[in-house]
Amino acid sequence: MSNHSHVATAMHRAMKVFERMPSHGLHEDAAATIVWQGGTRMTACHASGASVDTDMPVELGGGGDCVSPGWLFRSGIGSCAATVIYMTAALEGIDIDDLEVQVGSASDTRGVLGMVDVDGTRVRPGAAELQMHIRIGARGVPAARLRALVDEALRRSPIQDVMVNHAPVVVQVQPGDRS
Repeated sequence: MSNHSHVATAMHRAMKVFERMPSHGLHEDAAATIVWQGGTRMTACHASGASVDTDMPVELGGGGDCVSPGWLFRSGIGSCAATVIYMTAALEGIDIDDLEVQVGSASDTRGVLGMVDVDGTRVRPGAAELQMHIRIGARGVPAARLRALVDEALRRSPIQDVMVNHAPVVVQVQPGDRS
């Protein structure tokens, strides 16, 4: 059984369950727990035990030896896109030969520093623009069909959906324990 067949089989099995019992598709996503390590260094932890360290560049007071939170965000966007592209191709019986997603952005560091622009408006801390470049290949599949596959996959991307539909962020603040 090819890898895409294995993925397609698993997805069809899940779809049958969710068709019979839609409520089984609803779940709490695994939380990311971020633990401060000192300075601007953080460790993002998953319940499975997996973790990744982040830090800011030296120019902003960090050690510069880890990925930044912004890079991790772009990585999440790209990883999610690549995953749903592969999953959608598997469901459609398309054997992907080549798949690479690159996500870049343009931002103004003055925003994270709380600075204002020359006109007095606060500079946005987030990316002003995200760019996603996708290279995809599948023998015998026309470029237009691959483009349609990517478009459909991005409609299924959970991260793309959150970015487009702006899910609310509910913030709860709890005083720390100073023992």
